[in-house]
Amino acid sequence: MTYFNTRDAAAIAICAALWGVLNTLFAPVFFRMFGLPFLCDLIGFSVLILAAWWIRKFGAITIIGLIATAINFALGGGVHFIGFTVASVFFDFATRLIGYNNSFKKSTFTILSMMTVSIASAALAGYLIGAFFMAGTALINWGGVLGWAGLHIVGGVIGGMIGTFLILALNSRKILVNGQTNWQQKGET
Repeated sequence: MTYFNTRDAAAIAICAALWGVLNTLFAPVFFRMFGLPFLCDLIGFSVLILAAWWIRKFGAITIIGLIATAINFALGGGVHFIGFTVASVFFDFATRLIGYNNSFKKSTFTILSMMTVSIASAALAGYLIGAFFMAGTALINWGGVLGWAGLHIVGGVIGGMIGTFLILALNSRKILVNGQTNWQQKGET
């Protein structure tokens, strides 16, 4: 039996395409308008939370990050996206350590765990982007590398809230992993 079944592969492809395309199309426009990196984090971490809930297998989030990076580069996006690639690997490991079933079992723990992972991943992405891909003159306006990481944290909070509330809404509507409803998982017909 394979580790990733066809549903997992489809979910990985959908989430990676969603993140890669939306980020490449809209994040640069938002950044040029406001000079803030929030949209990159909002899109990325809301998609990663949805993917973690949907797939619940170690390695899926990393693959999504790698594919989204390839899409970003293919569509002419910036090299700074590598910071998000590393953040997706961190997100994957952190979610695995917490446990997929633990993360999505209770609403309170879903909020706490996914917000924490989203914020930490966004901080990592912001720090890496600031340290390796931003010009020093641009960073001066934002308080250096740590200031830039702080801006990404704000985006991680927003993306974490959107992703978390999306999962809570899906759970409240009894939509569960792999398209099964609560009564199908309990064996009722």
